[in-house]
Amino acid sequence: MTDTNEAEQRARRRAAVNGCDKVLSDGKRPSLRERLSQLQVEADAAYDLDGPPDVYGDGVVAELERRTAGLLGTADAAFFPTGTMAQQVALRCWAGRTGNTTVALHPLSHPEMHERRALSALTGLRSIHPTRERRLPDAEEVRGLDEPFGTLMLELPLRDAGFVLPTWEELTATVDAAREREAVVHFDGARLWECPPHFGRPLAEIAGLADSVYVSFYKSLGALSGAALAGPAELVDEARAWRHRYGGLLFQQWPAALAALAGLERELPRLESYVAHAKDVAGALAQGLAGEPWSRVHPSIPHTHQFQVWLPYPAELLDEAALRQAEETKVSVFGGNRWFAAEVPGVSVTEVTVAASALEWTAEDVTEGITDFLRFVRRELPYPAPPARTSPVS
Repeated sequence: MTDTNEAEQRARRRAAVNGCDKVLSDGKRPSLRERLSQLQVEADAAYDLDGPPDVYGDGVVAELERRTAGLLGTADAAFFPTGTMAQQVALRCWAGRTGNTTVALHPLSHPEMHERRALSALTGLRSIHPTRERRLPDAEEVRGLDEPFGTLMLELPLRDAGFVLPTWEELTATVDAAREREAVVHFDGARLWECPPHFGRPLAEIAGLADSVYVSFYKSLGALSGAALAGPAELVDEARAWRHRYGGLLFQQWPAALAALAGLERELPRLESYVAHAKDVAGALAQGLAGEPWSRVHPSIPHTHQFQVWLPYPAELLDEAALRQAEETKVSVFGGNRWFAAEVPGVSVTEVTVAASALEWTAEDVTEGITDFLRFVRRELPYPAPPARTSPVS
């Protein structure tokens, strides 16, 4: 697809979803004017807007850092314009402190999948993989690594495996195993905010297992952009120095910081309800897909408020079916999310995010919506649909 066609499709998706009466996954995408109006209202409740804008990280940015450290129970936190930069800096700092440039992490983790090999290109770090299973490494796999490593990085949840999490007992055992290997532990907690319901532990207790934690403000919290690296004061001080070297010390960042503070006020208290409702949504989707061969809702019981849906059709066909459902019925199950080819030939996968717009959907609404979506899928098929099975795949 050319850049022009891609832009046209993106505009069509946005118009289709924003024209819907009901959107299950991810919600509608506001215009720039709507986003500015929303930010002014929400930020007014989160911070004193009569104060001056920030200058090189003071003011509202410093306040965001203070609140983030308080929520995570760490000594300090530093704001970064991107999570990629925050994580690169964290792993670089730990390599210098441990004297070991090897990082143990999952091959589906963000630095391996979405950062263009920045670990090696920018910092000279090297990665090793304790496991290739579609889950985080367990304690025995960490103990069994046949070479030393300075840092174990754990992505909580592991997005590209289906937003999956270990149990609390498994997580603590894995952390203990890393410490036995005299390694430090860093959490890629871009979506750590929604993990407490799964673990049954408060946010600060989860973050307290690691030596450092990165969190995102636009993922889950709905901010414009930005991230934070939290941990011991000495580490965060060093991270601020590297942030400057990496070009991350911006003159003013108040829009991003205000949106992050608003997200902490507005979305953080709601995440528990989103996680609970995601279980109902996933169950209803599985019921609606029960007769569809090779379909899968993964995990069958979501660990957070996000999960995957797998279907045995080309991604382009599923994208078109989603668009036509939105345009013709004013109801969208998958929102603006795209479908992508999965590892299994002939199968595609998409992500479902259960947030504010999904709370009005009952289980019956979800089952009806996915059943209707399949009708649009079959309408797009150039060949007869495969025979239905009698039992669902979880």
